[in-house]
Parts: sequence; C-alpha cells; structure tokens
Amino acid sequence: MSAGTSQGPKLLNGFKHFTRFDKGLGAQLPEAYRKFWREWKNAKPTAVHYIPKEGTWERDEFTGLVKPIQDVPIPLIDVPESNRGIWGGEAVIKGFQKRNQYKRRVPHFWVPLLRRSAVYSAVLDEYMSMVVTERTINLIFESHGFDHYLLKTPACDLRSILALKLKAKILQSLSSGCPNLKDQPDKQAYVLKEYGKYLEQYTNEEIEWYGLTFNEAINKLKDQIKAENPVVPHKIEFRKQLIEQLKNAKLTEGDQILKSEKLEAVNINESSSSWFSKMNPFGRKHES
Repeated sequence: MSAGTSQGPKLLNGFKHFTRFDKGLGAQLPEAYRKFWREWKNAKPTAVHYIPKEGTWERDEFTGLVKPIQDVPIPLIDVPESNRGIWGGEAVIKGFQKRNQYKRRVPHFWVPLLRRSAVYSAVLDEYMSMVVTERTINLIFESHGFDHYLLKTPACDLRSILALKLKAKILQSLSSGCPNLKDQPDKQAYVLKEYGKYLEQYTNEEIEWYGLTFNEAINKLKDQIKAENPVVPHKIEFRKQLIEQLKNAKLTEGDQILKSEKLEAVNINESSSSWFSKMNPFGRKHES
C-alpha cells in the first residue's frame, strides 16, 4: 500500500510530520531564522527544577534491583508575565500536593519568587528595571555582568522574549560597532574588545533574524517580498502602455488636438466661402 502513495518507501518509518517551516510562508524563511528557532524551541534546556541523572541504568540501594533511568524533564508553563521579565530559565510548574496524609492530593502551582531589580548593560550603556528571580541574579554574578550572561546563554535557557530581544539588540549594537558609544572612544574600544568575541558565533544575517517570534519573522518576510516586488496599480501600467503607443505612432495628445482644431477651421472656411459665393451676385460669371 505504501508503494502506491506519493512518499513511497519512506512510509515504512511512518508518515512525515509537517512543521510550520514546511508550508506557506514558513517554508520561505531563511536558514538564519531556522537556526535561531532550533536554538530556542528544539534544543534541550538546562535542568533547573530537577537534578538529571547520568547513565542509562541504576541500582536500587535497598532492593538491589536494576531499573532504567527515566530522565524526563518536568513540564514548564510559560505564563505571559514571564516574557516581560527575565526568570533565569524558571517557569511555573503544575502538579499535585498532598498536604495531609489522610486526605487526597490537591492541584498546586509552584511559582518562582519574583523581585524587581536594576541591571546595567555596558554595550547599550543603559540601566534597566525588570522583574527577575534569585537565580537570574546569581547567573549574572557568575557571568561577570549582564551582557556576558545574555550573550553566553542559549535561547532555550533564556526562554523569555524580553531576554531574547535584549540579546538581539546587544548583538546588533556590537556588529555595528557600538554607535551609541561614539562620544566615548575609550569605552567603545573596551566594549568591542570585551564582547566582540561573541560575534564569531553569528553571521550578519543571523543577527538580523535573531530574537524574532514566528509571527514577527513572517511579517519581516512579507515586508521583504513587498519591497522586492512592489504592487503597481493597473492604471499606471495602462498609462505607460498608452504613452508608448503614442510615441510609436509619433502622435501626442497635443498634436491630435491641434490637427483636429485645424481640420475644423478648414471645414468652417470652406463652408463659409461656398455659402458666400452663392449669395454674391458678382462672384459668378454669366455666359453670353
């Protein structure tokens, strides 16, 4: 049966799973954005809410029974508030909690402890106030700065759209030579030397598409297609065709009007002269 389908023998391993990049405008997105998408959505993030176990098998300390290790990540919920702050890879966890041994378990949500703090970006030369977690502050200190933390952390660990936008803005500023620091040449040279090493991981096209959501990437692609193939109204095309036809016939609109006016004047003169000759008795010679 599989031989009679369009995919043929490929169906031996199951049907192909189509993604958002296999149809529509998503199929026209460049590889630069697909690389960012794989880093953001397909890469495995660092374990934050659990301790991963190494290996494939483990032995129970009490029974001695050997069993496989089930290293399954805990499902995380990214609420809208998490995209307006930087939570350091943390998110909301939904589960059950048994608060009394004699009662049934009840649903429970674990939410990170949030706090508002100020961070400083040396590349952007700007202080920013945002909602962070204690883990975010620790990661910034371990990375020796807010810029180092954003630039060295992959998108799957940043998770937040705000963090991705800031990282993209920092990369764009570095790639253009930090124009906001042109009034401070010493600081500009130091920043480019300190953070310029992170540009080796990206090309200019990848930096241009970095940090965009799927809808933003589609809108950016639409704008590029519209700029390359502008829509021209039919009346403008028809007007050009008419002008070309008039040029080929060596006639212009003014010449046509002038000729028509001259023709009308000649016709009027002829009709008036013929009428006057009929009414003038001395204008006709009588034969004897």
